[in-house]
Amino acid sequence: MFASEVIPTPEVAREAGVALKALYKPRPKTKRAPTIRVVVDEAKTQVTIPRAAYDLLLGVLAQLANGNPVSIVPHQAELTTNQAAEMLNVSRPFLIQLLEKGELPFRMVGTHRRIRYEDLLKYKRNDDAKRKAVADELAAEARKMGFEY
Repeated sequence: MFASEVIPTPEVAREAGVALKALYKPRPKTKRAPTIRVVVDEAKTQVTIPRAAYDLLLGVLAQLANGNPVSIVPHQAELTTNQAAEMLNVSRPFLIQLLEKGELPFRMVGTHRRIRYEDLLKYKRNDDAKRKAVADELAAEARKMGFEY
């Protein structure tokens, strides 16, 4: 599994901020090129990268500049139960219950459970949508009863 995590030191945060300012150039949204050309060294070597990768790089730099840790995980990666529980912000025992109930697919590797990152994202999106629907329903009921927030 390719996964990378950076926990920025103050020095890394500062450097990320400098890089972000140098790379970010607002462009009209109507003329977004599918690729970006970047000069990478003193010899003025130019590299063309996909727009999506460039936008991702800018997002990573922005988070690092703010001092936030950043992880990059490919969708096909498999996570341990600890990693998956941390990403959902739930306890590991609660996550195990979700797995055993069949609410989240997993596979066994020896005696260890592995959850595909893609499946975890799908579960999280569905769970977030359910929570939003319940919150909207509660807000509507509160409005009917004359309570405004």
